[in-house]
Amino acid sequence: MREFHYRIGWRVYGHRPGFHRSAGAGPGIEFHGHAALFDLPDARKLDLHATLRDPFGLWQVRVHRQRASIPVILLADLSASMGALTGGAASKMRVLADFTASLAYSAHRTGDAFGFIGCDEVMRDDYRLPFTRVRGAGIALAEKLRALQPSGRTAGALLDAAVALTERRSLVFLASDFHFPLVLLEQVLHALARHEVVPVVIWDKAELQPVTRFGLASIRDSETGGRRTLLLRKKLRERINEAYAARRAALSAAFIQHAVRPVYFSGDFDEDQMTAHFHGALAPTA
Repeated sequence: MREFHYRIGWRVYGHRPGFHRSAGAGPGIEFHGHAALFDLPDARKLDLHATLRDPFGLWQVRVHRQRASIPVILLADLSASMGALTGGAASKMRVLADFTASLAYSAHRTGDAFGFIGCDEVMRDDYRLPFTRVRGAGIALAEKLRALQPSGRTAGALLDAAVALTERRSLVFLASDFHFPLVLLEQVLHALARHEVVPVVIWDKAELQPVTRFGLASIRDSETGGRRTLLLRKKLRERINEAYAARRAALSAAFIQHAVRPVYFSGDFDEDQMTAHFHGALAPTA
């Protein structure tokens, strides 16, 4: 099982022990300050030096912050466009399945609860996993995703899933190819504003390569199933390439506006790329 290492930039308000920095006092090694023995009756934490310095002569004890766990959830787009091939080798669903298994295992290893909600037009009850800390919870789910042939016409239920999330601040991964209206993306990111969100963009390699050949091409809309035959003349090729570039720029602008950093995959899932995303540029805040 492939593991990656994530971290968050905020202090957790929770009581269950875990890996992440907490705002609450408790057993831990991070020194927070002092308190009177009367307020925190634990003689094991007496600090004689602080007691001698106290102007009121009160016995002082050390106060530490404990580490705490967080909810980790994956909101996944299961609409038809996710059934497209990635570079002709690995399907987008296989990349999503590998990511799901790795995230579930990583959350277990970190001591966090993992949850999953799959969406197309509706939130799919057959692809929903309530928060759990069971070690192998993601394995069976990943196998189901590998066997899935997505047929949903939209990913509109992502908004319903975002609204339905627990009020407790969570680490939310939003996995999709994002081939849906930008209005929906704006609404989803707005609904997830209280959480820390990591968009996981899964694209076909062909979506990143310019169209250069001339000739007839059969184009299929992966969401609706409709087909058209086009003559790839020079101006049409330029329009297609400009549309892809404009789409990526629009996605980047939406992510920047909501202060989230995406991770792009155009091939196999890479756990080292996920680790680098969190440990390469994320600066924790107090």
